[in-house]
Amino acid sequence: MGLHATAAMDDDALAPAPAVSRAYAWSVFALTFGLLLADYMSRQVLNAVFPLLKVQWLLSDTQLGSLSSIVSVMVGVLTFPLSLLADRWGRVRSLILMAVLWSFATLGCAVSANYGEMFAARFFVGVGEAAYGSVGLAVVLSVFPAHLRATLSGAFLAGGAFGSMLGMALSGIVAAHFGWRWSFATMAIFGLVLALLYRAVVTERRLAPGGDVAALAALRKARSKFTLKSLGPALFASKSLKFAYVGCGLQLIPLGAMYAWLPSFLVRYYGLRVDRASVLAAVFVLTTGVGMILCGMLTDRVSRRHSERKWITAIAFCVGSGVALGGAFLLPPGTAQLVLIGAGMFLAAGTVGPSGAMVADLTPPSIHATAMAVWSLANNLLGLAAGPVLTGIIADRVGLHGALQLVQLATVVATILFLIGKRYYPDDLRRVTQRDAG
Repeated sequence: MGLHATAAMDDDALAPAPAVSRAYAWSVFALTFGLLLADYMSRQVLNAVFPLLKVQWLLSDTQLGSLSSIVSVMVGVLTFPLSLLADRWGRVRSLILMAVLWSFATLGCAVSANYGEMFAARFFVGVGEAAYGSVGLAVVLSVFPAHLRATLSGAFLAGGAFGSMLGMALSGIVAAHFGWRWSFATMAIFGLVLALLYRAVVTERRLAPGGDVAALAALRKARSKFTLKSLGPALFASKSLKFAYVGCGLQLIPLGAMYAWLPSFLVRYYGLRVDRASVLAAVFVLTTGVGMILCGMLTDRVSRRHSERKWITAIAFCVGSGVALGGAFLLPPGTAQLVLIGAGMFLAAGTVGPSGAMVADLTPPSIHATAMAVWSLANNLLGLAAGPVLTGIIADRVGLHGALQLVQLATVVATILFLIGKRYYPDDLRRVTQRDAG
């Protein structure tokens, strides 16, 4: 049923089959993925230098957490309106403008003199990065066949993990040798160079079916048919879709906490230097990216003829990560704890692939960027933004080890939501298929 339903969506006149060559499709993926790396490198550079800022500016854990969370808050708040604007104004132009903005804001972080200035610069980093994930994913999905959606969703958004890994590792090394300011400057330069390259290779016209200007105009007209009034039913009418949004968001609370606080945890409880702690934390983040790709591939394989199995894999990834990370922080520092952290982080974002595919299955292709924006809003506000600051608040009271232990409870709620959503999914998918066929 799942394969048939997906095919029906892609046969919709508003979503012509990809007409670009395979080589160009992969070029688009590579460049869009590269900018996503730059996005997260700029976002996560801060976490690698937490220990240095804490000492230099005498910051509390709550203040450090707020510097990390403000980016995810802005991403969550602005993703929807900016993605809606990108659907109408042009996705490629929007992506380039976003990259330029967050790169210059990262340069602002490099010259910050105090907590207030750093907070303001991080605010604009969040504004620049707000809709990149949703719009970038919509561009990627538009040039590949529908049966690869979970794989592409997982693989593309794994760029967040890889970018975080590179940002943590390189920033820790640069900070140890040249100071933390050069960590921010390095990431900003990387983002600007990639934005220029993207501008030279990827264009709206080349993404249009056959490079046809008329086809591009028709596609934009199709997108503009959706008004704010009609978007609501398209984005929220399916009950299962609501559970997918919220379930995936809550599942990312522990991951947001780990991304922000793992370097500090390794410094405080394992006695590592900042550069070594950042590199080790980056290795763990890398396992998250690998897990997202493999979990997405597994989901596509098992759900190709039975679409409802996307929910089963999402539930399995929630349970697996909760058991591993929850068990890790019941143990004292040591090898066993590190092994369980690695296993938990491998599965922690595994729900991204299946839930991204669910969103694509249950929404019209012409508003996929906007639908991904709602999904991204839930992921950021409920998960990636809440995780760091919630952990910081709890850590100021019970210590960082205890805080990381408590935030793992979010996986229990996420598991319950996916279980409920699975019950409604067959009927919702049937309605979507009938609507598109009509």
